[in-house]
Amino acid sequence: MKRKVFGMMVFMIMSVSLAFAGGQQGGAQQAGGAAKKLIYVITPGWSNPYFKTEADFAAAKARELGYEAKAYDHGDDANLQSQYIDAAIADKAAAIILDNAGADITVAAVRKAKAAGIPTFLIDREINTTGDAAAQIVANNYQGIQLVAQEFVRLMKEEGEYVELLGLESDNNAHVRDQGYHDIIDQYPRMKMVAQQAADWDQTKAKTIMETMLQAHPTLKGVICCNDTMAMGAMAALLAAGKGNVIVVGFDGSNDVRDSILRGEIKATGLQQMAYIAEQAVIQADEYIRTGSTGKEEKQMIDCLLITKDNAGKLNNFAMTN
Repeated sequence: MKRKVFGMMVFMIMSVSLAFAGGQQGGAQQAGGAAKKLIYVITPGWSNPYFKTEADFAAAKARELGYEAKAYDHGDDANLQSQYIDAAIADKAAAIILDNAGADITVAAVRKAKAAGIPTFLIDREINTTGDAAAQIVANNYQGIQLVAQEFVRLMKEEGEYVELLGLESDNNAHVRDQGYHDIIDQYPRMKMVAQQAADWDQTKAKTIMETMLQAHPTLKGVICCNDTMAMGAMAALLAAGKGNVIVVGFDGSNDVRDSILRGEIKATGLQQMAYIAEQAVIQADEYIRTGSTGKEEKQMIDCLLITKDNAGKLNNFAMTN
């Protein structure tokens, strides 16, 4: 009798465990009972619509191609990112799609996955090595930010005081965008940067910093932002202070900034074609899984587009519509 009760308990525990595992972000079994191959999608914080969009598009494309997809948000925490990559290894994932938490600190995790036979496909942010990731597919940040910088100079009429909101220090894109801005703007001697501070891609932080900058520089004419969420925070502070005429530009191509541009607030942004990039990463992962090669160079740059009031109405979810 004891043996029968014990056997029933084991069966119940196993049943609950299997039900829980099967319910995590999509079932692991196909209709015929054969296990699907698994793709992990790991990105920064989903409170930023940019990162949520890339996660959603990558996961959807993976499922469309017949894979199970698990998507996670590391929130720019390298330790959490490492835990998710360890989970991908434990789950015997077929591939990892990763928007990383730091160009240097991510290298070891990518190498660990590679040693376990799992290729990593980087999107949006590069790492500082080659040969470790199967692909690094990123927007051409330098090209795109220069388009925005040229528009900013035109809107400023080549003169006036401006400030800059920088991105996260650990993100290579923050430095590339800053450099791209200044390679254009610094050619105009009557344009003067009076303040510069990192808001770490964060809207709330950007709003607070903008409020402080306004107090120190009440005659401010323009604001350059290294991403759209910071542009939204800066614009909110300016509108609250009755300074909606200050020229603000961003970078990413979010729906929020699109709407702000159409309202006549933020003046321009640069569209990173993130929906396309995320889908391409999964397509190349599928090719690699099936053939052992993507057939492409590891580092791939996707050009950006300038978004102004003239074409903002065609922008939706980081993609241009006809």
